[in-house]
Amino acid sequence: MAIRVVRLGTPRSRGEGLRLGTVRLLPRGVRKQDYARQNFFDVWLPEVAPSRELVAYAQAEPWTDARWAAYEKRYLREMARPEAQRVIALIGALGKQTNFSIGCYCENPWRCHRSLLGELLRGQGSKVSIPRSASPPQSRSRSRRTHRAADRQRRRTASGAAPRSGRG
Repeated sequence: MAIRVVRLGTPRSRGEGLRLGTVRLLPRGVRKQDYARQNFFDVWLPEVAPSRELVAYAQAEPWTDARWAAYEKRYLREMARPEAQRVIALIGALGKQTNFSIGCYCENPWRCHRSLLGELLRGQGSKVSIPRSASPPQSRSRSRRTHRAADRQRRRTASGAAPRSGRG
């Protein structure tokens, strides 16, 4: 069984199951009875959505690594509250029994709370699937790896060793 991370309002995948709207705000201009029919969500679950203040922070300026780190810290702090922890435990337990999806309106799941929520659910032992088409932004650790590889290449070249092609 798996939990899928989706963008609300997009076509459903085969076998996706129930779609949970982990958002604070309801879709504008859509009647309540049309939420599921228009592929937004079957169940609204704002308890694991970021607070209105955090949503406002997210929408105020474009993402930078520093802003994302601050957002992540604040969201995880919100999810550490007992009422959020109970919902996360419930979703995590359900994820071991059935397929369903969690979603938000954001285009990029890697700069959205749903990727953080997915990690919290993985911590509960659930299998979480994030779309392959959206790759995470390059992290500092990946950047360090790239720099280490370049340093190894420079050392080999400086020592007279033939440079290797491909990954180093």
